[in-house]
Amino acid sequence: MFYTPLTTAAQTAYAALRSASLLEGVRSVASLPGSFSKKVIKGRHYWYYQTPDLTGKQKQIFLGLASDELTELIDLHRKGDERKLHLRQLTRQAIAAGCPHIVSTHAKIIERLADAGFFQAGGILVGTHVYMAYQNYLGVRWHSGAQTVDLDFAHAGKNVSVAIPSDVTMDMGSEIEALKMGFVPVSSLTTYVKSDEQDLQIDFVTSTHRGGDTPVLIKALNAIMQPLKFMEFSMEAPIQVTLLAQRGPIVVNAPPPEKYALHKLLVHGERPQEMRVKASKDLEQAAALIEYLLENDSELLQETWKDLISRGPGWSRRAAEGLQALRKQYPHLDVGVLHGA
Repeated sequence: MFYTPLTTAAQTAYAALRSASLLEGVRSVASLPGSFSKKVIKGRHYWYYQTPDLTGKQKQIFLGLASDELTELIDLHRKGDERKLHLRQLTRQAIAAGCPHIVSTHAKIIERLADAGFFQAGGILVGTHVYMAYQNYLGVRWHSGAQTVDLDFAHAGKNVSVAIPSDVTMDMGSEIEALKMGFVPVSSLTTYVKSDEQDLQIDFVTSTHRGGDTPVLIKALNAIMQPLKFMEFSMEAPIQVTLLAQRGPIVVNAPPPEKYALHKLLVHGERPQEMRVKASKDLEQAAALIEYLLENDSELLQETWKDLISRGPGWSRRAAEGLQALRKQYPHLDVGVLHGA
């Protein structure tokens, strides 16, 4: 077995937190990261909104003369603070009940990009953090394969329709700089490395395009991303999952588990020799998810496999190679239900 089911208490706690966090995801003035300040000028009361800029310096925005409408707006914002406290309490209860959570350093980065609108702009969290998030989403705890020092973010670009509102824009570089964690971009500008912790890096990837593997600018994010083969498969029809951290929940867009699993088989053979460790992790994560799906939704897994191998000879050949490697490394895993297996 690659996993152990979470306790009923943990699954119930996560379900309550996920419902509450998804509702909070409907953005309003209540979720704005700032505060309101009243000033008295010549006997009249005026309201200002205070919020830090990208350098951390506080700035004030004049709102106008005190009125019933402004008072209602301010009350709504203060209730938002109460909801955030409630969400943090629910999160800590879920963690105490046994729900897996991510480390605070990684949570800070993901939360910053989430608050800046990355996921509203069509961004998707990929890589091992998603695999970790599936634990609570599926109600399990993985026995291995859930450790990472990389953060991987993706955007479908223009070649994949992901049904996510795309009218939100942001500046990725400014947001990473605002973290003040010492991240610097490498020459390709698709990866940021922490200057004092070289193993911790942030990678941005997208689907392939006419330019092949030439890095491409995603205008909605003002970010350069590295195209990867077959990336579009895992980014179609994304779902929302809730990450748990001590600072509270973070709702992110993620690949469906069945697509993530089979995508790992696709990319296994694409890893260069110097990345054999990651290739091994690909198979490990695929095996855990495939075992779960075989036991809980084998029809969905089979349908997804059929979709994958129908996309052309290059797709089917690499999928077959990945499946063969999976069988070799994990011979006890029965994957006979996969079409053509």
